[in-house]
Amino acid sequence: MPASPAGMERAGSYVAVDVAPGRGGYRDTMEPSTACSCSCACFCSCPCSPLGVEAGKPVRHMAALVLARGGSKGIPLKNIKPLAGLPLLAWVLRAAVDAKVFQSVWVSTDHDEIENVAKQFGAKVHRRSSEVSKDSSSSLETIAEFLRHHPEIDIVGNIQATSPCLHPTHLIKVARMIQKEGYESVFSVVKRYQFRWHKNKNGVLEPDNVNPAKRCRRQDWSGELYENGSFYFATRQIIESGCLQAGKMDYFEMGAELSVDIDVDIDWPIAEQRVMRYGYFGKEALHKVKWLVCVVDGCLTDGHIYLSEDQKEMISYNFKDAVGIELLRERGVKVLLISERNCSKTLSAMKLNCDVEVRVKNKLQVVEDWRKKKRLCWKEVAYLGNEESDVECLKKAGTSGVPADACTAAQHAVGFICKCSGGRGAIREFAEHILLLTERSE
Repeated sequence: MPASPAGMERAGSYVAVDVAPGRGGYRDTMEPSTACSCSCACFCSCPCSPLGVEAGKPVRHMAALVLARGGSKGIPLKNIKPLAGLPLLAWVLRAAVDAKVFQSVWVSTDHDEIENVAKQFGAKVHRRSSEVSKDSSSSLETIAEFLRHHPEIDIVGNIQATSPCLHPTHLIKVARMIQKEGYESVFSVVKRYQFRWHKNKNGVLEPDNVNPAKRCRRQDWSGELYENGSFYFATRQIIESGCLQAGKMDYFEMGAELSVDIDVDIDWPIAEQRVMRYGYFGKEALHKVKWLVCVVDGCLTDGHIYLSEDQKEMISYNFKDAVGIELLRERGVKVLLISERNCSKTLSAMKLNCDVEVRVKNKLQVVEDWRKKKRLCWKEVAYLGNEESDVECLKKAGTSGVPADACTAAQHAVGFICKCSGGRGAIREFAEHILLLTERSE
């Protein structure tokens, strides 16, 4: 099951800036930025409002809407398939919620599991009808049906779940364009530098945008704008007229590194790499992890306990996990292993060179006392657990994770769900995740 917002890791975001005068549109740059930390709604006229709307001026109801049908043919249940430790849908919902420019954030779906994930990440759910849940149903038809059920909404920001590198600052800039500058439709694009060709009706190859006799260098060409599918914003009037792009219209240019679109399985590993490097991990800055607290039973091991004829306990562990622990130690991250059982002799025999706490009855209290003794803040602690008894520690840790076979309550509390099960490489996988986040924090 998917994770919840409470356990998400944090990172900086990017800020969108105007393009050069006279070019039109907007582009975003890779400049660090942070979202508003105020507790207000931020689509009002408060001092920290990202919209910058004048005090007393009414703000039209703008809703974020993610279309997430359950019947994806290319990748079954693609919208909730784990991507870089979170359900695909979670990445764009996190950006929409943290942007604080939407009066409401919605997911339109026909599937119970997608509905559950949407609610866990702070979205409301519109149960779409069977008429707009077909393979042949268009996005425009689905959005129009949504608006018929929600007359209070004036503007829809249709955000694509398959574009997981979206950042709140992208949405903030577009919201300003519509709410403050009067645009009726804005959509995301990416600039490409690709020469296009086609065959005419006689089968002769012809160039579309290049003169073969005078091929220009890339740096001498302004390129072309392509829709990258991240989002389409439009007013109710535009949508009800039968389109998403009309009226006073403009584009928002996103960088090529952020323009990820997932349609088939082959896109998945590429998207994971891109998200881990360029994705939005939350509005708070990452802290370098100094210690990993790892539960023994169900994380280091698969949970099985073997008994010999003379009643001695035996457990097994994966060598990959031992390598993961060593990788952390080499990077200056120390490891504390905790267990509810008295397994100190067994852990000693493993020779993992880790601190150990056994016979732990209250994990939160033990970790809290240990943290204070080490003079650590929770953001400097990573925690890998798998049971309900780990939930409070998972919620407090700056970086939290669970093996793929962890209990539902634990999965709901974390920011990273491993692909590997406990005792089957989960620690190695989580160690790599910690080290990647450490690189980003530096």
